[in-house]
Amino acid sequence: MQSITDITVLSTITIKEALKIIDESSKQILLVVDGTGKLVGTLNDGDIRRGLLKGAELANTIDNIYFKNPAVANINDTKESIIRLATGKKIHQIPVVDADGRPIGLETLDRLISKQTKTTPVVLMAGGLGTRLGELTKATPKPMLHVGNKPILETIIENFAQYGYINFIISVNYLYKIIEEYFGDGSRFGVSITYIHENKRMGTAGALSLMKEHLKEPFFVMNSDLITNVNFEHFHNFHLSQKTIATMGVRNYDFQVPYGVVNLNNGEIVSISEKPTYNFFVSGGIYMFSPDVLKLIPDDEFFDMPTLFERMIEGGNTPVSFPIHDYWLDVGRINDYEQANSEYSKVF
Repeated sequence: MQSITDITVLSTITIKEALKIIDESSKQILLVVDGTGKLVGTLNDGDIRRGLLKGAELANTIDNIYFKNPAVANINDTKESIIRLATGKKIHQIPVVDADGRPIGLETLDRLISKQTKTTPVVLMAGGLGTRLGELTKATPKPMLHVGNKPILETIIENFAQYGYINFIISVNYLYKIIEEYFGDGSRFGVSITYIHENKRMGTAGALSLMKEHLKEPFFVMNSDLITNVNFEHFHNFHLSQKTIATMGVRNYDFQVPYGVVNLNNGEIVSISEKPTYNFFVSGGIYMFSPDVLKLIPDDEFFDMPTLFERMIEGGNTPVSFPIHDYWLDVGRINDYEQANSEYSKVF
């Protein structure tokens, strides 16, 4: 996305001021926000011309001439959905807003339909045993299980590649030759793949200590048993905009207690909640880290991801969360695997 710091304005500026900002910017559009920073409209040269033709003067504010019902994209929208929105509305620029309606960037149709490659490393953790899937993973590593008509890992690589991410590092262990023989150096898929071998259990973060020389810029880490259509580019931009050491993709999770919950006070029943539902945020298995995070990971030791985040928090390096509202499924159990196969063609 393009930066919007130079084109975000309040509706109290004058038309003359708006013309000056548009003239100095290459984007040819202004994003109008209210006092809380929420997007309330857009303004371009055409809006100004129409306003002047209706009698507005340069000294007037833009309050009565800016467009108050613009098409916007959400930070979680996929590239395909934004392209459909832009072509359907016959527009070339779309503001991107966060969950609170605050603009965080500007997408352009020309950029969306062009393929811009990025150097950003994508680390895929593919060394797990997948024991919860029983017989399915006795002779096949979990990332190579077919969902739809291809391995889970292939879908993940293709989804990253469509956003221009082509530099992959795959951490392997269990039945690693199956993965390496299928993907090779990645050239068959239009990407570059480097393999890192875990010779022992390293945990969900420990394997990063084996690839420090490859991680000199902000990088993705993702579990290789996830089926998702997250907009990775928006995830990347969000991480950079927060100026944080780490961003964790989080997923909303509802849990319903199958019984009536009895609330007690000193042994006395004060209320009963019948089968209440509790709401939590859980880790989505997708992360983005700045290289400084590698200093917190011990060399060649078992080290899991929750411990890494706890170490960050304890050290005052507060990580942030990126809510995942897109399709997301952890293929960890037999019923998850069956669900993924039944839904794959609808999502992809």
